[in-house]
This record gives sequence, C-alpha cells and structure tokens, in this order.
Amino acid sequence: MYVIGLQEMNSGIISLLSDTAFEDPWSSFFMDVLSPLSFIKVSCVRMQGLLLLIFAKHQHLPFIQILSTKSTPTGLFGYWGNKGGVNICLKLYGYYISIINCHLPPHLANNDQRLEHFDRILEMQNFEGDIPNILDHDLIIWFGDMNFRIEEFGLHFVRESIKNQSYRELWEKDQLSIVKKHDPLLREFQEGPLLFPPTYKFDRNSSNYDTSEKKRKPAWTDRILWRLKRQPQAKLCTPSPLAPHFSLSLRNYVSHMMYYISDHKPVTGTFDLEMKPLLTAPLITLSPEGLWTMENDMVISYSLAPDFLSSPWDWIGLYKVGLRHINDYITYVWVGDNQVSVCEGLNKVYINTNNIPETKDKFLLCYYSNNLRSVVGISKPFQICPRSCFKDNILDESHPQI
Repeated sequence: MYVIGLQEMNSGIISLLSDTAFEDPWSSFFMDVLSPLSFIKVSCVRMQGLLLLIFAKHQHLPFIQILSTKSTPTGLFGYWGNKGGVNICLKLYGYYISIINCHLPPHLANNDQRLEHFDRILEMQNFEGDIPNILDHDLIIWFGDMNFRIEEFGLHFVRESIKNQSYRELWEKDQLSIVKKHDPLLREFQEGPLLFPPTYKFDRNSSNYDTSEKKRKPAWTDRILWRLKRQPQAKLCTPSPLAPHFSLSLRNYVSHMMYYISDHKPVTGTFDLEMKPLLTAPLITLSPEGLWTMENDMVISYSLAPDFLSSPWDWIGLYKVGLRHINDYITYVWVGDNQVSVCEGLNKVYINTNNIPETKDKFLLCYYSNNLRSVVGISKPFQICPRSCFKDNILDESHPQI
C-alpha cells in the first residue's frame, strides 16, 4: 500500500472549484505513476491545501473497507482549513486503522498551539455506528508538516551541526522529542530515528537552507508517527487468550533531498505490517461464466458470504487490468436489475459487452457494496475474445480460450 499526504497545495478558490469538478492534478499524477504497477486509488480526502491519498494493489481491495473520511479545520479558530488534519478510517483485513495527514501552526514560539491543535484533531475523530474510538484502533499513522522547531541553539550552530552531520545535540532540543517525554498521549506515538538533515526551510529549486532576509532556522518539521493499540494487562495468574498477531516495524525513515519544488524536502517511511487476518475470504466470489465475446450479453456468476447484506444499489463493474480507481469502469451492471437466476447460493447476472472496444488487454470484474461503500469481491484477470475470433459464429479453434 501507498499512503501519500501533501500540505500547502494550491488552495485558491479557482483551484478548489476546479478540483471539485475534476480530478485534482496531484491525484492524477500519482494514479499515472502507480496504476501501471497494479496500484488502485482506494480513497482520498482533501481540505484546502491538505490532501490524503491511499493506494493498494488490486488483490487487497476486497479486504479494505473505507469506514470514514473526515476533515478537521483548526485555522482561524477552527473555521478555516489552511491548518488542521484530514483522516481516513479503514478496516484492513478486519483491523481498524486511522491515517491522519496534518498541518500544524508554524513558528518557534507556537509550540503550545501546535499541541492544542494536535489534541483538537484527535478529539474530533468521532465515528458513527459501531466504529470504535480512534484510540481503540489497532493502528494510527499520523504524519505531515507538524512544524515543530529546534529550541535554544542559534542559526549558525544549527547549520554547522547539519554540515558536520552532528545531529545528536539538535535532537535533544527538538520540540517534538522534548514534548514526547512529558505528554502522556504523545508518548504513545513512536517515530523512527532522525538520521536525515532537517527538512525545512530551503530556498526553492535548491538544496540551500533559507538565504532570504528572514533566514529561518532549519528544523525537522515533516514527521511520521505511529501508535499501536495498547494490549490490556493480563491479571496475575489469569491466562489470557493470545491476541491476534498484528505488528508494525519500520524499515526506513528518510528524506529526499533531490526534490526542489518546495521549501520543504519530502519525507517517507517504509513499514512492514504483519498480521493474522481476521477476514480471510472475500464477502463476494465472482467470475465470468463461459467464454466471453464482444458480440453478446454475457453472464457473471457470484456467490455471497452468509453474513453479507446485499443492497439493490450494489453493482458489478467491468475494468481493464491497470485501472486507476473504482470509477474507472468500462461498463457496469446493477445486480438487482439484471439478475438471471439464483440457485443454491450461486447468483447470475448478465452484462452487455457490445460497446466494449476491441483490445488485447485483460479485464477484471469488481463487486461494489453500497452498504459498505467498498469493493467486496474481485475476479481473476481474464480476456474477452474480439469479433475477429468468429467466422460464421464459429470460434476459430486456433484462438486461445479463457
């Protein structure tokens, strides 16, 4: 999976109105890069200059349920979204995960305000239905431009320390590192070692720290934190059942100094997430029935898990392999309106393939649940025979079949 968060995007009125009607340029860019690698945009949320995107390989789609997307403005007394956080809450193989991208207040003297905004964003993550409180989620990933600065040391000392890669003394005066020692909640969040240079502030289109009149002191403003759910303490002499296996380990935590388009340098964290899945089979199993051609209505067979609650608004989409997002279908069919038969738990619906352009691409079928607002079943890739396969309605035996 890829989780991507941006801050300080172009958030003018014209840009916001344009992005409401069309895909925003950053989402399109990342889809262009990741879709050829079989990654699909699963969800996104935007609040003015903040954007949060989640991509996943297509085989994971039936096991990812998007439960909620939220925006929490904290700028201008909570009425303006130039500062704040955006959140995506999802269920991954049965585990609850919250991902937050934030932009906190700037400047050295505003540390208390940053902590206040951190708490406010957390308090606003109230979910409807039976979604547990965010602090009861199995994993919280919290990242963004947190704007914490380096205290006490002067500009010259900080720059010389960076030049000599002597970061230890700077870590001790990093505001986030200091507050994590005293704040009970922040102490529960983990972070990798800051083995890379401070990522703010640079002259644009260069790797030079700020040479403007303000000469802002470098700082590690761009951070990635995570918090695993605390396991309840076992009572003395009382054996407790083994908790499902769920662990997160950091593989690397680095900055990327070769990018020049911002006055910040981007930071990435790569993690290994190991789990014992609580959901091991998709809610829907589906496949094309028989040999598919581009000349006739074709049949899709699917079966439902016993606990799956279907809706008349559920639909099945036909996609080319390499789809960018769930709305990228070639055609679709409402399962309630196009049902052919139901027999011993096996459902059949027909779909019209007449208008599909001839191509050598492979295809996928995805079942979208209206109740769960997520893909709950996906077929294996398959091919559709072009019209050239047929001569007098007889399949040319030399053509490979499905």
